[in-house]
Amino acid sequence: MIAHLRGVLLEKHPNQVIVEANGVGYDVAVPISTFTALPAPGEEVRLKIHTVVREDAIQLYGFITAEEKTLFEKLITVSGVGPRLALTVLSGIAAGDLAGVIRSADVQKLTRVPGIGKKTAERIVLELRDKIDESPRRAAGLPGAPAALLSPEESDAVSALVNLGAQRAAAETAARRASQELSGQGFEAVFRRALELLR
Repeated sequence: MIAHLRGVLLEKHPNQVIVEANGVGYDVAVPISTFTALPAPGEEVRLKIHTVVREDAIQLYGFITAEEKTLFEKLITVSGVGPRLALTVLSGIAAGDLAGVIRSADVQKLTRVPGIGKKTAERIVLELRDKIDESPRRAAGLPGAPAALLSPEESDAVSALVNLGAQRAAAETAARRASQELSGQGFEAVFRRALELLR
C-alpha cells in the first residue's frame, strides 16, 4: 500500500493533483485544504497517502497534514461515508474546525456540506464524537483578489464546486458573491463561503 508520496508536482486542481515520482505520474484526490497548501507546479511535494484498492481501480487520497489524513480515515469508518464523501467533508470544513464540529455535535454545520444529510451527519457525530481529538490547527488560504470576470481564485472555487456536484451557473454566482464578501481572504475562505451560499 502507498502511504507516502514524494515527487514533483506536475499539475494541481482544487480536488486533484498529479505527482511525478521516479518517472511515474500519480493521480491523487485531495481536499481543498491540501490544495491551498501545495507549492507551485514544478516544485517538490510530499503527501501523506491513503490507498483504496477496488476490483476495478486503485485510488490515492493525499493530504498535507497527518491531522487531515487521520480525520479522513476516521470519516470513512462511518456507515454511508465513502472516500469521496469524506474528501467533500474535509473540503467543506477545515480539519481543525471539523474536530470541534463533531465533538460539539453540530449536526447543522455538517449538513451544510453537499451530500451530507441529517441522518449521515448524526451518524458521523454518534460514531466519531469520542474518537476525535480537539485541534486548533487550520490550513491557511492563498492570497487573491476578486475581478470583474472570474478571477483565478473564483475559477478554482467554481471548479471545486462543480466537482462536488454543483451546477456551473450557480457555482459561478456563489463564487463571485463569496469573493466580494471575503475580498483578500484567499481561495479556501471563498470556497467555503460559496459552499454555504449554495445550500
